[in-house]
Amino acid sequence: MAAMADIELVQGDLTEQEVDAIVNAANSSLLGGGGVDGAIHRKGGPEILAECRKLRAGHYGRGLPTGQAVATTAGRLLARWVVHTVGPVWSDTEDRSDLLADCHRNSLAVAADLGARSIAFPAISTGVYRWPMADAARIAVTTVRASESFDVVRFVLFDRAAHDTFAAAVREIR
Repeated sequence: MAAMADIELVQGDLTEQEVDAIVNAANSSLLGGGGVDGAIHRKGGPEILAECRKLRAGHYGRGLPTGQAVATTAGRLLARWVVHTVGPVWSDTEDRSDLLADCHRNSLAVAADLGARSIAFPAISTGVYRWPMADAARIAVTTVRASESFDVVRFVLFDRAAHDTFAAAVREIR
């Protein structure tokens, strides 16, 4: 039986991570946007957008469904690949937790299929999609904890509050 991945927490910039794959909290168009998505496209360069356009011209003509994942080059980033996933929008009337878990699970599967051994995630859906940070951390850590395909799973958190919230989830979910 393989060992579970080490979970690392970093407060910083996802686009600066030296890992095999970084996960992009993309919008369904795959054509860039704000937040993490915009930063990855800006720093990674036009190669990422070119591959996203090819995906849209092919199998993902209507966009990438929520919870699914697909990979492109990482362009000028330090990583080898970008795994794009579309997080769910928070709802207080509908439980979408499975979709958020799917984002992590499917991103791990896509990256593993590419041969990645290290992967870095942002706090998916916690920005403009308004997912409560503590709940997102619990779902993310629980989902990636089960992975045996990676040496390192890193969460790159934008600020101290997010980092502390994920640290609490890691301690709680041992």
